[in-house]
Amino acid sequence: MHPVLREAFENEMALARDLYRAGQYREAFTRLERAHVLGQRHAWPHTVNHWWMLKTGVKLRDMREVLGQLPRTAFGGLGSLLGRVPLGNTGGANVGIFTPMAIPADLAEILDRAR
Repeated sequence: MHPVLREAFENEMALARDLYRAGQYREAFTRLERAHVLGQRHAWPHTVNHWWMLKTGVKLRDMREVLGQLPRTAFGGLGSLLGRVPLGNTGGANVGIFTPMAIPADLAEILDRAR
């Protein structure tokens, strides 16, 4: 992972973890979605991100999210290794696993700098 991308990913994940620990689960999930866009091409960060989405779904008592995160956590890293990740996908169960999405401008800038 390019250092610029790693720093941005880790920053989003740190914010998500802080919000999670503060009991602000919806806000944490939003940060996890941003981290997903940044880390989905890399197997371990992608897997870790989905694990945190699963944990957050449990805290939100959102069964759709929990059930949606189970296969994503188990197989997301494999998708990264195979290059089968849709760009911009935010990783939540409200979005299809293979659905590409528009990338927010600030994240697109980070991805561009990391190329």
